[in-house]
Formats: sequence, structure tokens, C-alpha cells
Amino acid sequence: MRGWFYILMTALFMLVATGPGMAESAPAPGAIHLAMRLIAESETPAAGGRTTLAIVATPDKGWHGYWKNGGDAGLPTEAHWTLPGGASAGELRYPVPGRLKIAGLMNYVYERPFTLLVDLSVPAGMAKGTPLPITVKLDYLVCTDTICVPESQTLSTKLTVGDGAIDPATRTEFDRWRAALPKPLGGDGVIETQGKQVRIAVPLPASVVVKDAYFYPERSGIIDHAAPQVMTRSGDQLILTMPVAAVPTPGPASGVLSIGEGQGLSFAAKPGTIAGASSGTDRGFGAIALAFLGAVLGGLLLNIMPCVFPILSLKALSLAKGGGDERHARTEALAYTAGVVLVCVGLGVVLLALRAGGQSAGWAFQLQDPRVIGILLLLVAGIAFNLAGLFELPTPAFAGRSGAMGSFATGALAAFVATPCSGPFMAGALGAALVLPAAAALAVFAGLGIGIALPFLAIGFVPALRRRLPKPGMWMVRLRHILSVPMFLTALALAWILGQEAGVTGMTLGLAAALIASLGFWWTGLRQHGGKGRAGWPAVVALVLAVAIVVTVKPAAAVAKTSADTAFTEAKLDELRKQNRPVFAYFTADWCLSCKVNEAAAIERSSVRDAFARNKVAVLVGDWTDGDPVLGRFIERHNRAGVPLYLYYAPGAKEPQVLPQVLTPSMLEKLGA
Repeated sequence: MRGWFYILMTALFMLVATGPGMAESAPAPGAIHLAMRLIAESETPAAGGRTTLAIVATPDKGWHGYWKNGGDAGLPTEAHWTLPGGASAGELRYPVPGRLKIAGLMNYVYERPFTLLVDLSVPAGMAKGTPLPITVKLDYLVCTDTICVPESQTLSTKLTVGDGAIDPATRTEFDRWRAALPKPLGGDGVIETQGKQVRIAVPLPASVVVKDAYFYPERSGIIDHAAPQVMTRSGDQLILTMPVAAVPTPGPASGVLSIGEGQGLSFAAKPGTIAGASSGTDRGFGAIALAFLGAVLGGLLLNIMPCVFPILSLKALSLAKGGGDERHARTEALAYTAGVVLVCVGLGVVLLALRAGGQSAGWAFQLQDPRVIGILLLLVAGIAFNLAGLFELPTPAFAGRSGAMGSFATGALAAFVATPCSGPFMAGALGAALVLPAAAALAVFAGLGIGIALPFLAIGFVPALRRRLPKPGMWMVRLRHILSVPMFLTALALAWILGQEAGVTGMTLGLAAALIASLGFWWTGLRQHGGKGRAGWPAVVALVLAVAIVVTVKPAAAVAKTSADTAFTEAKLDELRKQNRPVFAYFTADWCLSCKVNEAAAIERSSVRDAFARNKVAVLVGDWTDGDPVLGRFIERHNRAGVPLYLYYAPGAKEPQVLPQVLTPSMLEKLGA
């Protein structure tokens, strides 16, 4: 059927190319715009074995080829093989594609060189030296932004039956091409269609960082390719919500989940119900109102958190100290509210923009950057020392300032400092905001700001509440000292977070910067009390130096997941087997949920560790998170496309026992017994 399509495309192309004004822009008939080469991993494959063939494609500048599903336009490559009797070629394996939107149509394409891989099975019983001529005719579509051309190429190579040897340089090349393929996910997903929305849940541990979540379906009729995809997390599920295709074809779905930097996971999704996350299909007034009210309530409760309560308390007391002027009180309350809401909405805008770009971001997304944590540490430490009486400054603690500008700055400060905190009702409200339209989502973020500002709004607009505030006196100094305690605790928590993200060195730099800034503020306070001019210079210099230190903090290097003693290598396996040791080798990946479940429920149990130690079972761990091609080849040799893979090598056995993909502690405790 597709052959007729190519003929039709050729006829249409010739018709358009000969039309008015197209003679100069149309490519020359017979020109090739997607150069291809056929390369074999082994030129001497063994009889009864397999070798991998690579179709290396290089598009001309401005041209692109297509993935197995071209999206709204385009076609996959068709391969027609001519092989010796008994030989067979598998399906084409495609690397993770990219996206190209043209005139509102989404295309799944390759704009740079890419390589398709296919496994060639060599018939058994063939004598060494027997020639293996391989020919493939490739029909495909290649396009620019303005024109598409069906092309055809015939590639061939001649192999010889041999010992299966692979040249090291060729092996390195094939390893690089294999690394670009999506990794098979060790579990099925779930697809749920409700009305005009489709949701796909992928089993993926919550610890896996996803930078560019996008689902590439292997067939059309599942989703609207050109529509944005919204990602949410629900425990160990990643859920993508998107509009359904204009002409949907229900049923199972399969495809590739892009997780960023050219990496992807292939999986299949069965129809079912996705539990544990908001539907994302109810986007009416009721859902928006509920999310808004939840955000208001969550923001209100944030005021009792240690990072917000001291700022709110001091601002309320400063209002009481300012007297009973109604207009003054309302002006300050509105200015404070404006500062809070503006910062919350601003954070919401940045958050939605990041998610629209495919990043996995949520509330307090900025805390993923240790430099932002360092700035917050400086700010909170400065407020804490100010409350403790180490220095007296109008800034950075704006709580003592009067007037609209001071109140606005205090509100902005309260909202920004609140970002490390999370309270009840916030998770549900902000989670709903991430699947609502942008305008509704920003209304929810504004509701969060209104909730934070509500207590001060009430004090500003209800005279009876202001009259109930205690009269100013020396007790306010003692209260300030008491309120410094939760701010110091907040600073301590930020220092801990900084240590988690940037290691001991990063935490040390952050604390040193906070100390330098505090010394500068203290010196400035002394100069102010002495009535000296330009009293603020020490604080300015100290802040500049402190910030310069903080911005040098980098995330800590990743810690190796396995020790050198337990990391799997074939050389280490051979060495242990020569020692006649029983060996349990398992292959895992951070993105494999079933792997993590087996590790927590069986492999890492104390009873299993004791049994392994008692029976002298050596444990080797193969971490395939990054798609290590060496591990990939080893996994393939055991007739598996991916992880998990569990192997037990009994002493003296020629072949390992392949264990089930669902493990139990009792099953492992019996090994080596």
C-alpha cells in the first residue's frame, strides 16, 4: 500500500517541480538528499549466529528524514531485503527522534546524521568461507520545510561466514549507535482516554530526573501530535496528559518516552484506569475554583511555617506601632499583598515556561540550583541575625519599614522565602494548576499569594483586629529575639539542602558566605550606631563578596551507585567463576521501576544478605542506567532486550540460571545452599 503512496508522491513532486516559479528551487531529478551506507558489525559472522547491520544516514543541510511514525506528515523507511537462503533480517531499530513543527503540523524527524540498526541472523550449518551477499532496497521520504521528495536507494555488502570477529574500531562505532536507541522499559504503562483527553502513565521511579518528557507514539490515532504534553508525577508514575487524536483509534499503545539529552525509554501501554493522580480532564469552572480555594488555604497555612511567621509577625506589629490611621493601614496591607502575589505569579510563569519546554519542574523548582539555595541562605541568615539584634538595618529585613514600598518589599520577601516551605493543601492545588490552562494556572498561583497575604489584609482592613494587637513596648525586643529562632532553623535547613546538592564543600562555601555577609551587616550596624557617614559600605562589600562565593557553588558529582568490588564486568565474573564461587549477577537501571521493587523487596533484605554471606555467594551489579553498550551486548546474549535481568552462576555450571523477573527473598536465600 505504501508503495503506491511513494509513486503518488513522486508524481505530485514532478507536477509541482515543473509548475511556474519552481524550476530553480526544485531539486534535480534523481538527486539523493539522504545519503546512506550499509555497514556490518562483523564481516565474518558465525554460522547460526547473529550480527548487526547499520544503515548510516546523513541528510543534506536543510533536509530531514523520518522516524517510524512521521507524526502529522512523513513516512517511515521501508526496507526490502535480498538475502541468502535461510538468512533473515529483523525490524529496523530507530534512535530517539526529534520534533519539528511546520505550519502547525508536528513531525518526528532526524535533522542530523542518524543510524538505523537491524539484526541479521545467519543460517546454521554453513561452512566457513561461504559468501553472504546482503542487499537492501530502501524507500523513504526526505523533506525540507517547503518540499518533500520520495527517494530510493539500494545498498549492498558482502559478508563471509567465519568466526564472528569484530574489529575494535567498528565495535566502538556500533556501541555509539546502540547508545542512541531507546532503552526497553521493564514494565507496561497504562493509557486512559476520557473525553477529549488521553493520559499515559509510565512506571518510572520518582528519583529519576526527567528533563524533556515527551511521548512519541509508534502509530497515529492516539494523540494530537502538535498539542503540548503536560507532565505530572504521582509516586513512581510519570503521567503525561494531552489531547486525543482527531480520529482516535482506541486500544493498546506503544512508543518512546523521551527523558532528555537524546535518551528515551521504549514501552507499551495497556488500556486501563490511572489511579493516584488528578484526572486532568476536568478543566471547567468547578475544577479551577477548587484548585484556587485549595491554593488560598495552603497559602494561609504557610504563615505559621518558620520561614514566614517571623516576617508576618514583625510587619503586623509595625503596623500596630504606626497608629490607627485607617488609610495608612489599608495602603500597607494592599502593598504587602501586591508584593506577595506578584512573586507567586512570577514563580508560576517561570514554572509553566519550564514545563512547556519539557522540564520536570514543580513548586520550589529553583531549589534544584544550589546557587539559589545559597542566596536564600544569605537572606534568611541575614534576617535571623537582624532579629537576634546583631545589627539593625532597614534591609534586608523590611519588616520594620513603613510605607507602601516597605510593605511591598516585605510581601515579596515573604513569598520568596516561603518557597522552601510546603504546607497542607498546597500539593493538590499546585498539582492541579499544572494541568490547567495557563490563565487558570496563574490564577491558582495568585490564590497562593492571596492566602499568604490574608492575615495582613485582615489586620489592615479590620480595625477591631488592629485594636487587639498589643501596645508597643520592650516586649517587642524580646519577641524579635524569640522570632529569630525559627529563622535560624530555616537557615540550618537550607544549609543541609545545600550540602545534599553540592556536598560538604558546597555547604562550607555557603556557610562561609553567610558568615562574611553577617560580619558586614554587623560592622554596618556599629557604624550606624556611631553616627558615621556611609555606614552601609561594609554591608555592600560583604554582600558582593558573599554572593560571589555562592555563585561558584556547583552540584556535587554523582556518587557511584555500586562499589568497585561489586560493579559487574565480564572479567570479574570470569575470575569469580575460576575460583569456583557461586555468583548472583543482576542488571538494573535507575529508570526501571520493577528493578527497584525487586531490589527493595528481595535483593537488599537482611535475610538475603545473610544467606549470601553464609553460602559465599558473590554479588555483581550491572548498572545500565546510561545504556552502557558493553552491558547491553551482554544482556542481548542472554536473549533479553533490557533490564531487569537476574543470573545465578552455580559453581562448575556452563550456563547461568536465568531467574524470574519477579523475585522473592526465599528464592534468593536458597541460592548456593
